[in-house]
Amino acid sequence: MDPATHPFREHPHRTTALLSVPVFFSLIAEPIAGLVDTAFVKELGEAPAAALGVGTVLLSSVFWIFNFLGIGTQTEVARLLGAGERARARQIASLAIALAVGFGTLVALGVAVAAGPLAELLGASAEAHDAAALYVRIRVVGAPAVLLMTTGFGALRGLQDMRSPLWIAVFANALNVLLDWWLIFGGGPVPALGIAGAAWATVIAQWAAAGLALYLVGQRLGWTRRFHLKDAHLLLVVGADLFLRTGLLTLFILTSTQTATSISDGAGAAHNAIRNVWMFTALSLDAYAATAQSLVGFFRGSGRPRLMRRVASVSCQQSLLVSVVLLIAMLATTDLVADALVPLSAHSVFAAAWWYAALFQPLNAIAFATDGIHWGTADFRYLRNAMIFASGAGIAGLLLIDVDRDGALTTVWIVTGGWILLRAALGFVRIWPGSGPWARDATTS
Repeated sequence: MDPATHPFREHPHRTTALLSVPVFFSLIAEPIAGLVDTAFVKELGEAPAAALGVGTVLLSSVFWIFNFLGIGTQTEVARLLGAGERARARQIASLAIALAVGFGTLVALGVAVAAGPLAELLGASAEAHDAAALYVRIRVVGAPAVLLMTTGFGALRGLQDMRSPLWIAVFANALNVLLDWWLIFGGGPVPALGIAGAAWATVIAQWAAAGLALYLVGQRLGWTRRFHLKDAHLLLVVGADLFLRTGLLTLFILTSTQTATSISDGAGAAHNAIRNVWMFTALSLDAYAATAQSLVGFFRGSGRPRLMRRVASVSCQQSLLVSVVLLIAMLATTDLVADALVPLSAHSVFAAAWWYAALFQPLNAIAFATDGIHWGTADFRYLRNAMIFASGAGIAGLLLIDVDRDGALTTVWIVTGGWILLRAALGFVRIWPGSGPWARDATTS
């Protein structure tokens, strides 16, 4: 695509929306499947529901640590295509896939061995512990597939092909939902596997998605064996900053889960339901982050800083608008979500925490949109430092919570709101008034 005739120049709002909509649906497909998992497993009882919460947050946290593969691949592919270096983009994507296989295999082996102690560390009760460990040991069979899918999606979005990840995600998560019912509750020759069935359903769907992603990257960009391992530093340097940043984000999420499960199994189950919906809304807003990342990276590679700043403005505006819709929808569906996702015994601790999670949506909009903008400029060190500050303050707040007091789960979500506020503020001031890549003397052409 020629930067001089890119449709964003004439139609910035329409182009951003058209690119973001398929990203939106591809990103929310997985949390929707997670909500379905929660609804099915809830029928098994309070302890399995809490175990699912521990297992999913543990695995999501581990996989998030390696999201630098997708982010770095997307940023580099977008920048290189903006600069007209397609062959170089092919090399970087091929190298990233090789790294995904290696890291995925190591994750699978390491987490399988440590599943029991990790479940205990996250506060799983005696009743929930064994189920959580079993779920994790099965799910890590799909670890290489998750990293392959993440990297493949990054390459496709770097190409500004936002639709292919959508169709892959829809297919994989529809498959997951269908298999859930069959494997959890049994049918025909398959016995009821309970929470293990939920894990196997997800693993099968993840490998199917990984295969499709690899095929489409080969069709759109191509593969090469002529990549150089010395180029791994391009992704690993990015990875060092993102690893620490994502590790701190993960530590905050894990600490909030541990705090909630320490209150009671009911609070843990309620927290899992809120967290799943919160992840749904966060990933909805992340559609604008992914779009901004590709557009900012593309215009950065082609040397057009004024268009970079225009992308930042449009993506934040649209993300804020969507966040208000999400806020209203959450408040309007409080009872519906409680009935669908929360065991009856945990309803009393759910509502107040849920309302706070809803009210923080506009802050989420700014935090996520500015993350994507800074990914596009490869401003990974700044994002790392911002997360050190925000997560340090947030984790300190969580550790000060008295889990024996009434309203402890609500306090967990109030602290989460403060954590989001710090991230949003630090992301915003980097662009407006601007510093680093966004300083006025660095963004004039």
